Amino acid sequence: MAGQVVAAVRTGAHQTEFREYPMPEIPEDGALLKMEVAGICGTDVKFYAKPPIHDPVIMGHENIGYIAKAGRQFQQRKRVKEGDLVFVEHYVPCFACEWCHKGEYRLCNATDWRNNPDALRYGYTSAERAPHLWGGFAQYMYLPWNAVLHKVPDSLTPELAGVVTPMANGIQWALFDCGVGYDSSVLIQGPGQQGLSQLVACRQAGASMIIVTGTTKDVVRLDVAKRLGADHTINVEEEDPLERIREYTGGEGVDVALDCTAGGGLAPVLLGIDALCRKGGTLLVQGEVAKFPDFPLGRIATKYITVKSARGHNYQSCELALKQLASDRFPLDLITTHRMGLEDTDRAIKSVGEAQGVIHVSLLPWQ
Repeated sequence: MAGQVVAAVRTGAHQTEFREYPMPEIPEDGALLKMEVAGICGTDVKFYAKPPIHDPVIMGHENIGYIAKAGRQFQQRKRVKEGDLVFVEHYVPCFACEWCHKGEYRLCNATDWRNNPDALRYGYTSAERAPHLWGGFAQYMYLPWNAVLHKVPDSLTPELAGVVTPMANGIQWALFDCGVGYDSSVLIQGPGQQGLSQLVACRQAGASMIIVTGTTKDVVRLDVAKRLGADHTINVEEEDPLERIREYTGGEGVDVALDCTAGGGLAPVLLGIDALCRKGGTLLVQGEVAKFPDFPLGRIATKYITVKSARGHNYQSCELALKQLASDRFPLDLITTHRMGLEDTDRAIKSVGEAQGVIHVSLLPWQ
């Protein structure tokens, strides 16, 4: 398959260049994905503003596309054929370490780009590394033998399937990691695509009280949260969130506090600790929190709080997320608010972080 592949390449902070790369040769145990939808999330916004590596990178880690070409071994191993619509996880694990054998390849060193310079992960790996196509903001993406794939259900559109990553995170963090279930009370901080996906997962699991917080710029998102089943929403810039949480829960507080603010700093962590009024609650944190010399570790110990780290998703949570998206139980099209072409990559990323009413942007490389 001769020709060139056009990609939007991050070359610096808030800088995108359009480059062409050679169409890769596809071995018997590899494949080529024709990109259909690349989702844009809060992590893309953060790393576009402050790139974690200096090399050029093809961003895009929420990737949906069609198998354009696949070697015989790849088709047999993955049980896919050319023409299949698939979701490709951003992890590229080794499948040999203890974490992979436990089914927790999200913790595999081979995909840990923060600590391993040789790691592979879609949307994070240097575009200088052959065969270059390691991100979804491009017309095609290369799939090695250890890419992790999921078939997209026939009833699911590619655009809605593009929300599978935040939905899988919602299932992983809220249900698997924090144990949200029937009659749980939950605080979700941040009504972006991650927070709204947590909301759907918690409502599906039978949570009896779901409170979602946001800021003034989240007015549209908070309205979507109500339409997706939130019992209460709080604008933290207009109300005392802790006072409202105690009011809504009759002074008991919540069982689980989920930080979905995409690195909102200490404020959501401290509110989460205070909102867990009863003993034995669970606090989920994500992102890097600045140093804090008076961190209330004593309150965490006294309240017997379990602290969990938000760390991606596993295979099962992705499969359940695809089923959730295909179930039509919730108006999830409310999350997929905008669609843009590859030439609008810079504007698409910035709009997720800045524009009111934007929740999830579907980047369509062929539009």
